[in-house]
Amino acid sequence: MVKNMSKTDGIVRVILAVLIAALGYLEVISGVRLIVSAAVALIFLATGFINFCPLYMALGIKTRKKS
Repeated sequence: MVKNMSKTDGIVRVILAVLIAALGYLEVISGVRLIVSAAVALIFLATGFINFCPLYMALGIKTRKKS
């Protein structure tokens, strides 16, 4: 698995996941919207920590500079 996300991209995804969790905790979102948002947040967390996004790979996008 080749990393295709920059550190900044990963950090933004983790921050968004935490924001979604906070919105759910504060009951700003609930029901089906919360379930869908939680699923997206989990995907953001996973891809943010491993710096790999399968969708980026499928679309040929790389935010990580070659090293």
